[in-house]
Amino acid sequence: MGKISPPSIKYIISAKFVAEGVVEKPDVIGAIFGQTEGLLGEELELRELQKKGKIGRINVELSVNESQTKGDIEIPTSVDKAETTIIAAAIETIDRVGPCDARFEIKNVEDVRSSKREYIVERAKKLLEKMGHVPGIREMEQDIVNHTKTARIREYGRELLAAGPDIENNNELIVVEGRADVLNLLRCSIKNVIAMNGTVIPETIKKLSQNKDVTLFVDGDRGGLLIATDAINNAKVLFIARAPDGKEVEELAEKEILICLRNKLPKDEFAARYLKEKRKTRKKERIRENVRDKAREKEEEIRESRDLSEDEKLSFQVYLQEISDTKNALLLEKIDDNIRVKKITQSEIIRALYDAKKRHKKVYAIIMDGTVTHSIVRAAEYVSCSYIVAKNFAATSNKIKLLSF
Repeated sequence: MGKISPPSIKYIISAKFVAEGVVEKPDVIGAIFGQTEGLLGEELELRELQKKGKIGRINVELSVNESQTKGDIEIPTSVDKAETTIIAAAIETIDRVGPCDARFEIKNVEDVRSSKREYIVERAKKLLEKMGHVPGIREMEQDIVNHTKTARIREYGRELLAAGPDIENNNELIVVEGRADVLNLLRCSIKNVIAMNGTVIPETIKKLSQNKDVTLFVDGDRGGLLIATDAINNAKVLFIARAPDGKEVEELAEKEILICLRNKLPKDEFAARYLKEKRKTRKKERIRENVRDKAREKEEEIRESRDLSEDEKLSFQVYLQEISDTKNALLLEKIDDNIRVKKITQSEIIRALYDAKKRHKKVYAIIMDGTVTHSIVRAAEYVSCSYIVAKNFAATSNKIKLLSF
């Protein structure tokens, strides 16, 4: 009997069966061969397919429980998909194993090659990740060119400032903040560049600025404006270029660098456009701070003016006792040095406050038997009321003194 080579397996038929009695593996295998014999024709005769190596060894796993045998079957095949499914369907027609009645059912037909393909794809992904990025020929060429350009960076002057190779021979000089900025400009073939190595113009650059046309190239942030201010005051700078807002010179692309240098401004125009705006902003901030201080002082004065005397506290307590358990309210209107008391219901409070505002009456205090709501507090603030006296409060206020006795 021929055997199927493991590498040539295409499909595995998985089946299960139940036999009403005790049977053994040879009985099951015999039933598979015997009851499918002549059923599918000579081309799909299982014995012949196994002799040719197109069906592999049939694996059977059994378990016996209370005179009933259950088991699982696996049949490997190397025939095509259609023939495999025909064989699988034929196995479900088996109704006896040895002397016992039996039922066979196909669980699934697995494509072994599909599983292998999935493994191959996942494994290939992992291998590709391990390889990392492999640079193309253009990237390699660019890397070599950049290395050649940046390799010419040097240290210049007493402060050992990072500089390009052409600062002595060129009548124009570009001043940047740090070494990384110099490297970025060298990548763009701009060689007449020197770094400040900080935020203060070094003496070396001050001396160079006496005989050269200096362009200061600063970052597009607040630090860049501070450097520009110092350079205008302490060095002979003719032009100032600025990176786009929020960007630094070291991170700009070549196109952005060339645009910034092309759009450089004379130092006076730069100062008028950027530094004066900064001073205006600081002035506005100082004005806003002064307004806030005055508002705080006014609130403090109002708070102090709302401090009650003992006589006022006593009168408020008396008024509150008068309307206790009545669900009414009292509006105390101040007319010169006299107090006018107006009795109303709680539902009329808000309308009465707005009416008093229209009549230009000063509502000094509100005394009510009940809970003060948010809408009542807002209406009282609108009419500049000083006090609200009540048993309970469902809202708070920074403008009115809330009292509960």
